[in-house]
Amino acid sequence: MEDEIRQIRIQKIQNLKAAGFDPFSSKPKRRTHRIKEALDQFEEISNSERKIGIAGRIMSIREHGGSTFAHVFDGSERIQIYLKKDVLSEENYKFFLKNFDIGDFAEFFGTLFLTHKGEKTLKVEWFNILTKSLLPLPEKWHGIVDDDKRYRKRYLDILMNPETRKIFELKAKFWEVGRDFLKSKGFLEVETPTLEVTTGGAEANPFKTHHDDFDLDVFLRISVGELWQKRLMAAGFEKTFEIGRVYRNEGSSPNHLQEFTNGEFYWAYANFEDGMKLAEELYKKIAIETFGKTKFKTGEHEWDISDEWKRIDYVEEIERRAGINILKASEKKLLEKIHELGIKYEGESKERLIDTIWKHCRRQITGPVFLVNHPKIISPLAKSKPDDPEKVERFQIIIAGSEAGNGYSELNDPIDQKERFETQQKLIESGDKEAMMPDWEFCEMLEHGMPPTCGFGWGERLFSFMVNKPIRETTLFPLMKPEKE
Repeated sequence: MEDEIRQIRIQKIQNLKAAGFDPFSSKPKRRTHRIKEALDQFEEISNSERKIGIAGRIMSIREHGGSTFAHVFDGSERIQIYLKKDVLSEENYKFFLKNFDIGDFAEFFGTLFLTHKGEKTLKVEWFNILTKSLLPLPEKWHGIVDDDKRYRKRYLDILMNPETRKIFELKAKFWEVGRDFLKSKGFLEVETPTLEVTTGGAEANPFKTHHDDFDLDVFLRISVGELWQKRLMAAGFEKTFEIGRVYRNEGSSPNHLQEFTNGEFYWAYANFEDGMKLAEELYKKIAIETFGKTKFKTGEHEWDISDEWKRIDYVEEIERRAGINILKASEKKLLEKIHELGIKYEGESKERLIDTIWKHCRRQITGPVFLVNHPKIISPLAKSKPDDPEKVERFQIIIAGSEAGNGYSELNDPIDQKERFETQQKLIESGDKEAMMPDWEFCEMLEHGMPPTCGFGWGERLFSFMVNKPIRETTLFPLMKPEKE
């Protein structure tokens, strides 16, 4: 069917050319207003009988005897247009009906008026083709219902589905609010490398590539420049942040993708307590300014960001929900508990087993809450608590059963950091793909001295929670396997 339509429209291209039209114009000839501007200024323009020009994609065509109504959308808004034989001439009117289709980009010039039904409409006196479409748009009322096709043809999904379009407008606002908030607090926006010799700042399996000029294997970053931004603290910057893309070569789920956007800030002379206050303020600002509300629903969880953000203890919460003290338990006992709970797991190091049990427990927590007092073993970059060295000054924001932010007082003791990196190196050598790569040059930086610092990261997972959509739905063009021929 599509092949037949395509062949018919290719013939229409020849008809347009023969009539002196350019079916793939470089720009409109008589566009004076975006459609939203024309609608906003409707009374002023129509009362003055001033003629205007609009341009956009034809979204519908309805013929009624000697007249035709159509709708045109230019990205800002849509407007109804009215074409009539005695205004255009019978020849031009028939030419339009024969050679213009739904999906074409065109421009129209004429006067604005109000129909009997009260719809703002442009009476067309002149028209021109801008881009001739060869394939039809999806059927108006159903759009693209197959998820695979929606992701592959996201441009059509956005065009036909106002809800999809709204998601990405909100997402742009989400990051704009975060950026403006941090700048208002005196943070400097920076850019750090996305290609790294070692991937610091998180525990994840990285993507690997090759740098031809240096003949060197490098990795796509798994954090938004954590170890680089901490170098900037040593350099004398007091407050920095970056919002950028992150890459993790891991599985997909409603809350995980291999490529996504995160934000991270670093604040010298501050600790995790300061970071918690700023992060809570940031999240509330994002909720109010982006969505105009504080109450949200994510899956089965209903939460209010204006509620009191209580603190829960990592070790105590696991013991309460799973019945095991993860600090006192051996690897054998942890593994037995995992089997008892029926949890899938990867890796049998104590670090990985503890993390697996915690992720099982957190699914039941609605939040927002601060998770605190994490074990040192699962926090290789966080400063130990002075009164309890086996725990660290770290906080995670838990919302809807998942992590929605992570921060801590940054470890700036080079000797302690080196020992923790050595532990991570042993995990790597034992086959743990998610263990953190040691960065020995970072340890050297710490020996030169880094001030007390708090770091915090948040990402588009928070946004997906706020719009109650899987993260794949909130990604413009998610990675897809090539379609088979």
